Amino acid sequence: VQLQASGGGMVQAGDSLRLSCAASGRTFSVMGWFRQAPGEEREFVAGIRWSTGSTLYADSVKGRFTISRDNVKRMVYLQMNSLKPEDTAVYYCAARDSGVIIRTTRPYEYWGQGTLVTVSS
Repeated sequence: VQLQASGGGMVQAGDSLRLSCAASGRTFSVMGWFRQAPGEEREFVAGIRWSTGSTLYADSVKGRFTISRDNVKRMVYLQMNSLKPEDTAVYYCAARDSGVIIRTTRPYEYWGQGTLVTVSS
């Protein structure tokens, strides 16, 4: 199983970015995005249930970020708008085989390599 995240970069505050995560050859019950800033713990950003499309967001990104999926391509996206310097982090794609969207890292069995997002003021 392989998750390949891409789309990170360096932008200015207020700009937008779209992250992509490719799931090789299979689908999962839940896919999510986490992020980790330097010196901080990895935190939940957004998640989506593959079967229903239901979503969950961290309060810090609600209204600015949108998670979505493409069933055919087996891709998950994170559209990030109105980016702030505090959004700067390495963003990780994660997946779990069963259950519901969970905000903690432990239930997710699979992780991508991370993609860096840097937002300057």
